[in-house]
Amino acid sequence: MHTITNHQQAAAWNGWEGTHWAENPERYNGMMGAFNAPLFAAAGITPQDRVLDIGCGTGQTTLLAAQQASEGRVVGIDLSAPMLARARRDAAAEGLANVSFEQGDAQVHPLPDRGFDVLLSRGGVMFFADHVAAFTHLGQALVPDGRLAFLGPHPGGPDSAYARATAALSPFLREASPASRGMGSLLDPVRIRQVLAAAGFTDADVVSAEAPMTFGANAKDAADFIFSMGPTRHNLRNVGQATVTRIRAELQEALAEFETAEGVRLPGSVWIVRATRQRGSSHT
Repeated sequence: MHTITNHQQAAAWNGWEGTHWAENPERYNGMMGAFNAPLFAAAGITPQDRVLDIGCGTGQTTLLAAQQASEGRVVGIDLSAPMLARARRDAAAEGLANVSFEQGDAQVHPLPDRGFDVLLSRGGVMFFADHVAAFTHLGQALVPDGRLAFLGPHPGGPDSAYARATAALSPFLREASPASRGMGSLLDPVRIRQVLAAAGFTDADVVSAEAPMTFGANAKDAADFIFSMGPTRHNLRNVGQATVTRIRAELQEALAEFETAEGVRLPGSVWIVRATRQRGSSHT
C-alpha cells in the first residue's frame, strides 16, 4: 500500500470492524442499498465512463458502476484489505472484466491525472482527515467538467425512527468506535459546499434522499445485527452482562414496531451530493 495519511482509519478498517464488514456485506448493503438509485442517478454513469469508487468497501457500488460503464473501466479504492478481498471475490464471481481494486488512502494515493470521468462514493469520503486536501487531490484525477457524486449521512434528530428504535442504546453510545470516527464530518450542506469549492469543484448540489434501511429479517435478527456493529460493541465492551441483556431485550421490543414482510425496515435519510470539476481552475 502507498503512503497513508489517515493512519487511524487504516488501522480501524484493517482491524475487527473492517473484518466484520467484510464478513457481513449483505447486512451493510441491506442498510444502504436502497440509496444506490439516487446516488447513481446523480453520478450519471455512461457506458464509456472511467469511474473511481472512493471508499468502495466490499464493492457493491463498484460492481454496479462496472455494469453501467460496460465499455469503460471502474476502479475501487479502499483502506481495508479484508473488505477488498471480499470485493475481488465478488467481482470474479460476476465475471466483470472492467473492474479492479486498489488498497490505498484516497486522500494521497497516486492516481492518473485526468484519468476518470466520474468520482463515486457511498459514504467513504466522510472519513478523510483533511477534506479540502482530499477532494483537491481527487479532483486532479478527474477530467475537466468531470462529475463527483457521493452519499453522506443526514443529521438524525431525537424524534427520528432510528432514535426511537435504539433509545435503549443511546445512553451508552458515548463515543465513536475507531472505524466510525469522522462520520459526522460532512453533515452540514453549507460546509459540504465550502469544502468542494475550496477543492476546485463547482455547481455543488446537496439534496436529501429518503429510503428504507433494512436491519434484519425480524426484530431479534435486527437487534443481533445492531449489537454486532462497531459502535455498539465498542461502547458496551465494559458494560455488565445483566445490563447488556436488558438493553438487548428493550431494543428488540422497540424494533418490533418496524417489522414488515420484507424485514425490519427503518426510514432513513442521507445527503446526495453532486458537483463538477471546475474547468480551468487553479487546482488543475
